[in-house]
Amino acid sequence: MSQEETTSRILEAAGQVFADRGFKAATIRDICSKADVNLASVNYHFGDKQRLYIATIKHAHQLPSSQFPIPQWHAETSPETKLADFIQVTLSRMIPKGKAPWQAKLMMREMTQPTLAVQELIKEYIRPHFDLLLSILRQLVAKQTSEQQLTKLGFSIIGQCLFYRFNQPVLHMLVDEEMVDQHFSIEQLAQHITHFSLLAIRHFTEEPNDPSSILSTPITEQYSIGTESNTNLPEN
Repeated sequence: MSQEETTSRILEAAGQVFADRGFKAATIRDICSKADVNLASVNYHFGDKQRLYIATIKHAHQLPSSQFPIPQWHAETSPETKLADFIQVTLSRMIPKGKAPWQAKLMMREMTQPTLAVQELIKEYIRPHFDLLLSILRQLVAKQTSEQQLTKLGFSIIGQCLFYRFNQPVLHMLVDEEMVDQHFSIEQLAQHITHFSLLAIRHFTEEPNDPSSILSTPITEQYSIGTESNTNLPEN
């Protein structure tokens, strides 16, 4: 086998083993046996188990990224369209169609039980993707919107996408299958999240320093946090 074929087989085998067992429980012997290569191949191509795991995480992230790239926008493309595209691409990368491949399973494990690998993943992939979202949002919000408000808006959008990534079993328990089939496609979810987010962004544009004014009743009249009014809450 060529070096490229060997590394590809090791990464594929490692991905399946790491996804099923996690980093600690997985062994190089099991990975090499599954890849049908000798034990020295991992050290030669990757250095050690930790570097193999990091390479596998990157490999798992690269597949959906290459399948669903960010569009090449024209100079006149509106920020609303960019946001809609960004959300649809993000959902497409997050939600596998059919049975989840090992890549999706491994990425879910890494996001919920992060290792040192996530640091490199954030630096090379997640941070640039999030910075792109912030650059789109910056075109939509008022100039006086602070960085912390902008960042929270970005996290709110990503959080909506993550719900549909991590809560598929719950979604299917709460919503009947007919409704899921008819109204919860990736395209429909992207449309909903975009519309919902643009409404919130429009509020920040109009009232960037008054998050309660979006409600018909001010927040302070509905409940108070850390005040004496909490004494009326039921005891556990």
